[in-house]
Amino acid sequence: MSNSNQLKDSFQKTTYRLSQNGPRNVAVLQDALQSVDPNLESDIYGSGKIIEDFESKIAKFLGKEKAVFFPSGTMAQQIALRIWADRKNNNKIAYHPLSHLEIHEQDGLKELQQIEPLLLGTAERVPTSEDIRNLDESVSCVLLELPQREIGGQLPTFAELEEISQYCRENGIQLHLDGARLWEITPYYKKSEKEISALFDSVYVSFYKGIGGIAGAILAGDANFTDEAKVWKRRYGGDLISLYPYIISANYYFDKRIGKMEQYYETAKDLARRFNACEGVKTVPEVPVSNMFHVHFEKPAEAVEPILTKIHAETGVGCSGYLQSKPNDTCGFELSVGDAVAEIPAKQLDQIFELLQI
Repeated sequence: MSNSNQLKDSFQKTTYRLSQNGPRNVAVLQDALQSVDPNLESDIYGSGKIIEDFESKIAKFLGKEKAVFFPSGTMAQQIALRIWADRKNNNKIAYHPLSHLEIHEQDGLKELQQIEPLLLGTAERVPTSEDIRNLDESVSCVLLELPQREIGGQLPTFAELEEISQYCRENGIQLHLDGARLWEITPYYKKSEKEISALFDSVYVSFYKGIGGIAGAILAGDANFTDEAKVWKRRYGGDLISLYPYIISANYYFDKRIGKMEQYYETAKDLARRFNACEGVKTVPEVPVSNMFHVHFEKPAEAVEPILTKIHAETGVGCSGYLQSKPNDTCGFELSVGDAVAEIPAKQLDQIFELLQI
């Protein structure tokens, strides 16, 4: 067994986890179903009370006219960008070099929609209004991911967001929000989801990350936009005969966790402080701006894996099941705070940082 497999195996054997909301097992759906009337009719091909009520609920929460439930965010965002490209008769859009659409979707946007992305700014920082002004070509839409996951969940200032939004509106550029983690940034900005969404023409949100549902996404905007999105959803095969397992879990965990984002944020800042106090360890960003951040080690993965494996075995707490190699013989992992960390006994949590000698 390779060291990386040993690390994953040791992580899977732990009782507690630093990250997320708990195990992703069948109980996630079972718990959600307990609160539902078994006689409630399912949705059928995108219609019915169960899906329409949830779409209306989230549209209102985001301050948008309408919303459409999708089985995946990948589908929702490719469709949003296609709609804006068609509206402007311009197949060029702009996003960060490490956008999910650029590095995790096998070029789906380019292959399926023939949309040409222009990379906005540089990989190590968040995009700015100046980056948008300096684009060499006109674009139909700019996509902003808040927070920017691949660089530790960094965020622009809210004033910068307002400046970007104003510039796009004055110059006929649509602004789309990749808000997979929108819920988690409200404590930092001290703004509601509605106030943040107001700066954007369309908004995508996820229900399996900070919310912890099974899967599923919402795409929200004005009625004309969502009407087109429904047509594209059918074209993509996203109108399954029923989506209610995803909708029920999304609704249940939304209600359960939407009020906990401040708690997750404060816990993330405390954990980051403790990681940064360990020699040879730092977090990116140093002070988190949401419930997620990256933990970086000043040694290569093969040197860090045995240390984390030992921590897993001795504390029963899983830090991470993987390490991503980084430049200059360093490595790291991503940590997203949810309900799970609150289950860890204080003594075992303290022990992690006592053993973390890099």
